[in-house]
Amino acid sequence: MRIALAQIITGRDLDRNLDLVREYAARAKAGGADLVVFPEATMRAFGNSLVDIAEPLDGPWASAVRAIAAEQDLVVVAGMFTPGAAKDGSPRVRNTLLATGPGVSASYDKIHLFDAFGFAESDTVEAGTEPVTFDVGGVTVGLATCYDVRFPDLFTELADRGAVVTLVSASWGSGPGKAEQWTLLARARAADSTSFVVACGQADPASAGLEVRGSAPTGVGHSLVASPFGEAIAELGAEPDLLFVDLDPAEVDAARKSLPVLANRHRF
Repeated sequence: MRIALAQIITGRDLDRNLDLVREYAARAKAGGADLVVFPEATMRAFGNSLVDIAEPLDGPWASAVRAIAAEQDLVVVAGMFTPGAAKDGSPRVRNTLLATGPGVSASYDKIHLFDAFGFAESDTVEAGTEPVTFDVGGVTVGLATCYDVRFPDLFTELADRGAVVTLVSASWGSGPGKAEQWTLLARARAADSTSFVVACGQADPASAGLEVRGSAPTGVGHSLVASPFGEAIAELGAEPDLLFVDLDPAEVDAARKSLPVLANRHRF
């Protein structure tokens, strides 16, 4: 299974962001990918209003992504925003991953909301409640979003549901040590679940000379792929790029036989 990680920088304009999906999906297909994963907030970058652009999964932006996946004949996973329930009278969205392509129609609403480092995602986002998996060519794939990577139980639950690969889409917050935390956590969740973790984040806007204002998490780059033993197989830098990786599900089977942490663990 060949997966492409599209480490992009999105902005406010939905059509421009959609053009990035179109461009990188075509490049992923040309490189032989079966699946291309885009970051969280591909639809619109954090730091911009979200309620006014949230749409259902059959809305125009999601439909355009679906058409791109169909045209390229590959699975596309991309972060968008769907309508959520209001909180204290204020409208909210759901932070949603859309997964679409040949034989695939799935979506995941981010469960763990980023209320940390001075940013309160729960003020504007309604949390999801259910883990999600889907199949690509007989391979079960799990979904997670950004802050989810700090919570091992989600990844072991996805593994229990058959996932041998978990995709993490992110728009990671910058700051001292944050990039190191991102890569450490992705590797740790791979080791926890003896699964491949494919972690795709927004590139660092500063790497493209873009000014970042406010405390919204807008990306640090360093998308990476971790093995079932927590080794970094491949990693990008801070700038926009496209990374290809070939994954063999047999490596997960072998890891789980030699290091059966899922079978050995206790639930307290």
